Amino acid sequence: MLALGFEGSANKLGIGVVRDDGEILSNVRHTFITPPGTGFLPRETAEHHRAHIFRLLREAMTEARVTPDDIACLCYSRGPGMGPCLNAVAIVVRTLAQLWNEALIPVNHCVGHIEMGRVVTKAEDPIVLYVSGGDTQVIAYSMQRYRILGETIDITVGNLLDRFAR
Repeated sequence: MLALGFEGSANKLGIGVVRDDGEILSNVRHTFITPPGTGFLPRETAEHHRAHIFRLLREAMTEARVTPDDIACLCYSRGPGMGPCLNAVAIVVRTLAQLWNEALIPVNHCVGHIEMGRVVTKAEDPIVLYVSGGDTQVIAYSMQRYRILGETIDITVGNLLDRFAR
């Protein structure tokens, strides 16, 4: 089974094809880059995603040597992330799912990162400190479910590091 995945929750837009055994057949990305010392704004970042998503889709499918008929499902980051960016990608993915008559699978952005780590490390029941941009959580996987054991309610470690780096 092949899944076509879309990620566009912040300034990086990515599209890839992955097999159900975890083998990545393609993983193409394009990053919205702003001038040094500035951040990326949601509206401009979403415009970037709209401008590049179809080119990346063609590249991902060409690199993986697949057609829409080979794809079993379409996956996309549902959140958390920057709303306009998530919406720009979701609209394209929902449209493709209808046109291609494929299953549509929304994915929690944080869980997507953790799942990739599980595939690479072959971890069975990890406990993870998830740090990414605006999200800092302690998450555990047990009995085929993720559970948030704790999370920050003020400035997150990811935002702290982002601000320090700027």
